[in-house]
Amino acid sequence: MNVAVCVKQIPDPAGELSLDPSTNTLVREGKLILDDSDSYGVEMALQLAESAGGGDVTLISMAPNGETSGLRTALAMGAAGAVLVSDDALAGSDALGTARVLAAVVQRIQPDLVLAATESTDGYTGTTPVQLAELLGWPSVTFAKHVEVTPDSVAVRRQTEAGYDEVTSPLPAVVTVTAGVVEPRYPSFKGIMAARSKPVEELTVSDLGIDVSRVGWAGARQEVVSVQAAEERQSGEIVTDEGDAHEKIVGYLERIKVL
Repeated sequence: MNVAVCVKQIPDPAGELSLDPSTNTLVREGKLILDDSDSYGVEMALQLAESAGGGDVTLISMAPNGETSGLRTALAMGAAGAVLVSDDALAGSDALGTARVLAAVVQRIQPDLVLAATESTDGYTGTTPVQLAELLGWPSVTFAKHVEVTPDSVAVRRQTEAGYDEVTSPLPAVVTVTAGVVEPRYPSFKGIMAARSKPVEELTVSDLGIDVSRVGWAGARQEVVSVQAAEERQSGEIVTDEGDAHEKIVGYLERIKVL
């Protein structure tokens, strides 16, 4: 069972974040860390490979400046290797452009299963994994809270508002996992040391045979035209009960059109 995990390397949310004023997009310079939401996919992939009796877990990432800090964290968890796509031509890529790059890598390494988070914590579009599946022509199962695999299929409990659906799909497939699907392991000291020597193959757009007009700013179909600070939360309305509190509450709910 060979599993690929799409992981995103992001600026540390605990640090100082800034926007490029010329593009209104997040500045992605310096050290990047593993997106916390992707640690669940990495852990799930490791457990699936172990339960299948063997196989490799390969990370796939797209990041600027050849950045591998976040990848090394996932490698320290136990992944066998990684493929990093780093190219100045990718700056400004939207979700579909990113999916094109990931799809090209998946076609290159031919895994049995691709796992991804439901959405990244710095983008929250939640669209890249399903676009990836569409580009590959593979089945897509989203919001998995439990995953089991056989040699030719994957069984998923798909989280819903009312509980979960039981979905079975043939392999290969793309599955997105929810936070909490498993408990990610902490990298051991041995794992951290081993991660330093694990292979990270670095590729460019031309290596993948992708037309540069379909990625980056040239291929983006969306633009952030402005950014504004969120409005401060207003203080609530205090109702003093003088025997008519119920009338005041009903009146308030009518004003905000809840009733």
